Amino acid sequence: MRFWVLLTGLVLLTASGCTELTDAADNRAREAAKSAVTPIVQERYPGLPVAPIVDCVIQYASISEVLELARAATLGPTSETHRVVIAIAARPDTVRCIAQAQAEAFVAERITL
Repeated sequence: MRFWVLLTGLVLLTASGCTELTDAADNRAREAAKSAVTPIVQERYPGLPVAPIVDCVIQYASISEVLELARAATLGPTSETHRVVIAIAARPDTVRCIAQAQAEAFVAERITL
């Protein structure tokens, strides 16, 4: 019985460690993807604050899209990279996120303390 309790505990500890590693890998891929998305956003949306748009695109990208964008950060963007960024940016949730972020940036810019 003790063996099974210890084994279960070991499995749970290992699983939690894997989750931390997975989260770290996901965060690293998202950070890399941002560097591929940023120049595309700068090109497509000149004059707008870039960081909030990039954050929204990354937030609403699927894991496979994040990995593709992270790969583009290393190998260089392609026309497919542009297509992926534009497709993500056109999704309703991403559009709402961008609109909210731009509205907040607009208001923050005009409020003086």
